[in-house]
Amino acid sequence: MTLTWLGRAALYLALAGSLGGLVLQLVALRTGRAAHALRWALVSLTGIVAAVAVMQYALVTHDFSLAYVAENNATFTPLLYSITGMWSALEGSLLLWALLLAGLITAVVRFYRGQRDDAVVGWATAVLFGVSAFFTVLMCGPADPFLHNPAAVLQGAGPNALLQDNPLVAIHPPLLYSGFVGFTVPFAFAVAMLITGRVHDRWPLEQRRWTVLAWGVLSVGIVLGAWWSYQVLGWGGFWGWDPVENAALLPWLTATAYIHSVIVQDRRGLFRVWNLSLAIATFSLTILGTFFTRSGVLQSVHSFSSSTLGPLLIGFFLLNVALGVGLLAWRGDRLRSPVGVDDPLSREAFFVANNVLFVGFAVVVLLGTVFPLLYEAVNGGQVTVGTPYFAAVAAPMSVVLLVLMTLAPLVGWRTLDRVVLWSRLRFSAWVALVAVALLVATGVRRPIVLLAYFLATAAAGSALRTLRGAFVTARRRGQPWFDALRGPSAGGMVVHLGVVVMAIAIVTSTSYATRREVTLATGQSTVVAGQYITFHGFSTESDSLASVLALRVDVNHHALRPAVTTYHGRSGQPVGTPAILSSLSRDVYVTFDAMGGNGATSGAQLQANLPAGSVLLGVTVEPLLSWLWIGGLLLGGGSALSFLRRRHREEAPS
Repeated sequence: MTLTWLGRAALYLALAGSLGGLVLQLVALRTGRAAHALRWALVSLTGIVAAVAVMQYALVTHDFSLAYVAENNATFTPLLYSITGMWSALEGSLLLWALLLAGLITAVVRFYRGQRDDAVVGWATAVLFGVSAFFTVLMCGPADPFLHNPAAVLQGAGPNALLQDNPLVAIHPPLLYSGFVGFTVPFAFAVAMLITGRVHDRWPLEQRRWTVLAWGVLSVGIVLGAWWSYQVLGWGGFWGWDPVENAALLPWLTATAYIHSVIVQDRRGLFRVWNLSLAIATFSLTILGTFFTRSGVLQSVHSFSSSTLGPLLIGFFLLNVALGVGLLAWRGDRLRSPVGVDDPLSREAFFVANNVLFVGFAVVVLLGTVFPLLYEAVNGGQVTVGTPYFAAVAAPMSVVLLVLMTLAPLVGWRTLDRVVLWSRLRFSAWVALVAVALLVATGVRRPIVLLAYFLATAAAGSALRTLRGAFVTARRRGQPWFDALRGPSAGGMVVHLGVVVMAIAIVTSTSYATRREVTLATGQSTVVAGQYITFHGFSTESDSLASVLALRVDVNHHALRPAVTTYHGRSGQPVGTPAILSSLSRDVYVTFDAMGGNGATSGAQLQANLPAGSVLLGVTVEPLLSWLWIGGLLLGGGSALSFLRRRHREEAPS
């Protein structure tokens, strides 16, 4: 009971900090007195840190007096997965969310402490405290992570097998949550601008920096999630349009639109309604995504818990949407722009197309994700929306995106000078044509691949041209070369290069992937897509954590060990563990699919039609797939550079 009371006391302290900060901030806004927001933020942060410390102590010491620990931990769980057990289920996930949010609120309040008398900062701070209070109330009530376990338990159930099979569990969920939490800041300032009526200030551009930071963290988290799925699930893919994957993608899409369109508001005074709407929608979609992943309403291989919080989460989502729509309607007269788009081929027109592209695709993904719920509610049956639906929209969207990435950095504001555009585009276009000609000469004939390489090469040329301009400007000013990369212009072009690299990797790997199942006896070899594969036999291992039946396989004289692992605890369900030989040119992905015979197999699937002692291997050869992860790193690096300030306010010309 001691840990239960300590944990709850810490949560009550955090709740007091959030509610106290909210109430006193509202009083300060009304009376003009100081609210001491930083003190209350620190109180909330202290409470959450203490609660996390109690939970981590219970997990690391395997104290099963807490029900959460008994359900998600065991004495044989390794230290790393004991620590990550805090976000293995709903209650601990909320604890991590609250920790990140409390840290963010403290950072934001400190960052704007010199402007605490500004009404926009005051209202934004109040909104931040209000969001923090909501999540803390959930943990103080229906999602209590410190429930006492009345039974005297000597052994816990252990984590889900998929949550103790790869160390990325320590990185991927915290990054996703950090991105989600980060979108609270632009939401809070959007609400504050609407409440105060100060929609013409430079606050949207200021909040672009916070959005870029959250977007970059979320981008890296999504890519790492794809890498985790690729390494663990055994199907050889990295994105399956799973509902939980879509839940992370939705706010990413709207945030991408926001990051781009705020630039137009700064330069031309356009898109005020768009930008405020996107800031509110992005945060609201993070709440909706939490509802999808933690309420149990959608079936997903990535969903590891369900709860009764669905009505509360969906209610909070609807409240945010209603608040945003109401404020936008109230301030509609102040949001009208005095100017418009002068030329359908100007830079601002391309940003309009960018907004339509990302928001439209977000709507498509949202409809595909919620349609099974709506169908079940209306007809009582079950239906799934699979990859073909999403791919039918994603493919043409990707083509249009590459076109926009090629042209938008090169065209001017207000009008299009075709001569200037061609002079800027000419070199990239010729290089792209040469690249396509080389591909054709080497035997590449698929139109989608040739089109992708042409557009990707041209888009890369546009990005590199902008970066070259930044370096030239920095040298002219006598600045170090790294200073040229700081700021939204150069950082954005690094992000564009990351998108180009990822596009090439996705198109090449999916278009030329070879997938085969091969049956081999001990000592036998085969060739799949030019890769020499030999099976050398079995090996077994067992310890307090799991039992492993592994294969000894050589791929091009490199030893691989695809396996079937049966973790102790929970249901003891076996989990396939693929083995991957990865290089910059290709990945060779090997899975242990089945074995012949009819005896005990430590979890391996049996097939009587296979000779005893033989195995069925799944072999997938995917060219250039490693570049997908490299492109993801470029996304994160570019967003970090965009967050940094230049030494001079002027941006490099583009």
